[in-house]
Amino acid sequence: MAYPVGPQPGYPTGPQPPAAVTAKRIPEDLPFVVRPNVRKRALVFGAVILVLGLVLACPMGAIAAADDGSPWVLLVIPMVMLLLALQFGFMLWLIASGGPVLAVGPDGLWIRSRPTRGQAVWLPWGAIDHIYPRRWSLEKLVCVKPRDPRLGSGLGTFTAVDSGLQKAFFGTGFTATLNFADRSEEEIMRALAGYAAGRCRVG
Repeated sequence: MAYPVGPQPGYPTGPQPPAAVTAKRIPEDLPFVVRPNVRKRALVFGAVILVLGLVLACPMGAIAAADDGSPWVLLVIPMVMLLLALQFGFMLWLIASGGPVLAVGPDGLWIRSRPTRGQAVWLPWGAIDHIYPRRWSLEKLVCVKPRDPRLGSGLGTFTAVDSGLQKAFFGTGFTATLNFADRSEEEIMRALAGYAAGRCRVG
């Protein structure tokens, strides 16, 4: 019987991206687990929404006072505030119900593929190149950069979009919050450096 020789249609050729070990949620049985602090995030971003509402109230009030025939202007502020509050509440629900954001152990770490409800991705220490903090607006993140940039590809369209944006800003698609976590930034970075034990750059 003759067997086909050479590349066949429908079969990938050449080096393939490494397959990531994934789970629906980050397991909580590792020695060091980081969970989101929803209360801290709600206080900070709630204050931002309140200030934004007050900033909008001044010009809208002036417009309403100058134009007695347009009372609808006064409805704009409550509607904007309501929309912002609904969006923020949905984001808080996504974060709170998604489980831990990071779990670290002697063999590697689990981290989400997306900031909110992405898959949990396992990265052994040997697959990690660099772990470093980065700030974006009110958020401070720990970024985990794998040695192979293709690691984590093929996890879905939404993940690909989020990962592309994160790579543009932070250099990697794997990030976890530092300042809105249930542990301090110093504690998280110290645990990462300790468990990595020199097998990747931290800091």
